[in-house]
Formats: sequence, C-alpha cells, structure tokens
Amino acid sequence: GEVRARKDEFEGQLAALEAEQAALAAVVSRGSGTPPASRGGGRFVWPCDGRVASRFGYRVHPISGTSRMHTGVDLGCGYGAPIGAAGDGVVVEAGWRGGYGNAVVIDHGDGLATLYGHQSSIAVSPGERVSTGRTIGYVGSTGYSTGPHLHWEVWVNGTPVDPMGYV
Repeated sequence: GEVRARKDEFEGQLAALEAEQAALAAVVSRGSGTPPASRGGGRFVWPCDGRVASRFGYRVHPISGTSRMHTGVDLGCGYGAPIGAAGDGVVVEAGWRGGYGNAVVIDHGDGLATLYGHQSSIAVSPGERVSTGRTIGYVGSTGYSTGPHLHWEVWVNGTPVDPMGYV
C-alpha cells in the first residue's frame, strides 16, 4: 500500500536525478575535451568545512533502500554555511536542478567541472568567473535530500569521478 507507493515515488525521483546527471554531463562535456595533466595533488580545495558523511561509490540509498551509485561526496556542513568554489573557473549552471535542488556547476577548464548541490540559496550567476574559495552559495537541503549537507561532485570530461582524488 503506502510503503510501495512511497518506494515507487522515490524510484521515480532517482530516475529523474539520473536524467539530470546526464543533462549536466552534456553541459560539462562541451569543455575542452582534454583530460587534466595529473590527478590528485590538491587540484581543488574543500568547498566547506565539514566531515565526509557519504563517499563516492555504490551505497544503499538512505531514502529508497536500494543500491545506487553515489556520484559525489556528501559533506556535513551546517545549514547556511558558506560554500566556496573548489577552484578557479566559470559558472555554467546556477539554479534549480531537480534532485540536486539548488545547484551550481563550475567549469574549471582542462575537462574538469564541479557541482555543488542541495544549496539553501545561490550567490552566483551563469557566466560569472569565480576564484578559489569565493562564496557561491549556502548549505541547505533542497531537492532529493535527507537533511542539510553539501553534495559535491567532480567531473572529468562529463563523467563523475571520486572527488577524494582531487583535494
């Protein structure tokens, strides 16, 4: 009955989030198409001060209870905490992004991009050039979220990769 209906609703939301990821990949992949020269070594800084609450990789989804790929890391930063750009770049998306809620995508060049999801509010606009550490928004719980946190993704040529290799 009700449990099945809720599970179906969550599955639909997950499918919508996966479609949103594909749309974002198309935006990000319009970059240079050249892979970065090296991986890791501190290419980015942490976008907010908080512990890693959930890592990149397959996990049991906290709402649906099904095994799903988690394409970023969740940082347990307090509600309203400022979110800083992880590196210099240009804002390519800033607004509502379905399951990501209020989100920002920054193109860092060399095929690299970062996504910052579930923001309570956004402080930048598409086309804006940002420097490392610049406040781009504030931690929230918008979209498909279980509570306040920052969902942070790193993309290489439109494909999500483990952010831990870049900080």
